[in-house]
Amino acid sequence: MGLIIRKAVFQDVALITQFNIAMAMETEQKILNEETVFAGVKGLFDHPEAGYYVVAEMDGLVVGSLMITTEWSDWRNGIFWWIQSVYIQPEFRRQGIYRSLYTWIKDLSKDHTEVCGFRLYVEKENHTAQKTYLSLGMQPTHYLLFEEEY
Repeated sequence: MGLIIRKAVFQDVALITQFNIAMAMETEQKILNEETVFAGVKGLFDHPEAGYYVVAEMDGLVVGSLMITTEWSDWRNGIFWWIQSVYIQPEFRRQGIYRSLYTWIKDLSKDHTEVCGFRLYVEKENHTAQKTYLSLGMQPTHYLLFEEEY
């Protein structure tokens, strides 16, 4: 398996957009507006201080991606890296690609002493993903997520 993990480049924007649209449909049965999602993905490249994307490439084909954003923790005087927008193309799942992405992120964090941990959210019913996260050493928290959308 010729798997390469790398930071995404601007040329990956269109594919990451399609990954995000597919993930929203698969996990929440939401139809996203392609123009809006494209602008959102591109926006992260325009504002790298907000985060970045990482992609998994197999034999020259991008087969998965995730996004890292940051959250300041005053309790820890450090930064959590939030793992978001995780998507692996269906035909490449259960092959260790997410594990490789996560390992790459963890290795990268060793060069950033301000990073105090990782966080992510997962659908309550996505037991397969939850098992994967547990197998990598992540633990569920006692927090619930609340939001208000505009």
